[in-house]
Amino acid sequence: MNQKPRIVVVGSANTDLLFMSQTVPRGGETIFGTGFDMGFGGKGANQAVAASLCGAQVQMIGAVGGDMFGAATVANFQSMGVGTSLVRVIPDASTGAALILVEPNGENRIVVVKGANDLVRPADVDAAAAQIAEADLVLLQFEIPLETVYRTIEVAKAHQVRCMVNPAPALPVDLARLAAADYLILNETEAEAITGCQVRSPADREACLEKLLASGFQRVVLTLGAKGSMLAARAGRVHAPPFPVTAVDTTGAGDAFIGSLATFLTEGLAEQEAVTRANLYAALSATRTGTQKSFARRAEFEAELARRRTTPQRR
Repeated sequence: MNQKPRIVVVGSANTDLLFMSQTVPRGGETIFGTGFDMGFGGKGANQAVAASLCGAQVQMIGAVGGDMFGAATVANFQSMGVGTSLVRVIPDASTGAALILVEPNGENRIVVVKGANDLVRPADVDAAAAQIAEADLVLLQFEIPLETVYRTIEVAKAHQVRCMVNPAPALPVDLARLAAADYLILNETEAEAITGCQVRSPADREACLEKLLASGFQRVVLTLGAKGSMLAARAGRVHAPPFPVTAVDTTGAGDAFIGSLATFLTEGLAEQEAVTRANLYAALSATRTGTQKSFARRAEFEAELARRRTTPQRR
């Protein structure tokens, strides 16, 4: 298509601070660490960046604090091609942040402060109604207040704009209000949490999908990790197979899947093809460390897709 698809993301933005050490300090103890890394995260931000790198014109609606992390977050969005005119800077709030302590065995301890993300209000969505009305798709997650999620769905539907919701982290939710969204994208853990159904077997999975569809959802995409993903609708189920890779870090792979899927769908690809491509985009992100820094740009992705489709894959 000649014109870039337009996607609006309403969601969170965090700064991730990773401290690596041989052990975790006890109360009152100071230790020397073995490494440090700082990255940009938050599910909303991750999905916005993935969609942008895949070729969409992306506008972010969110909030950051009036601190150095807020300024850095906005600058990062801009470097990734994400529009920031609707990212509100709240001077007396902190930017969302995650402190991650990582031990050599990979065990981690995480403290998350929502900060400005908790201040993304329905009024912010109403103020952006004109931009939402011009979008091809609106993308949401659960790291902002649920009332803002519900209001965004209402505004998108009022303007007949497709809406995609990722209920992560999983929270108790009003399924009837959420079901107005066109797509629900979630993993098995999130599906268990919002339906109360265990997902341990193919039969469990089918029962869970049936419950979600019976709640009013038109399309449900259930991601299955290394097993690919499942596209479910009233008309039936389609399994999109995985692309085998040697994974080194799966952090952010779910966000890579969702952001890329949003772009592929708004480009007009058939749903099964869009989901299949999103499987590969997510798999590629797992071959690199980090979150947003692991996301491929479109040209690199297309080259790998062509290679995979012309070379027999070993399983």
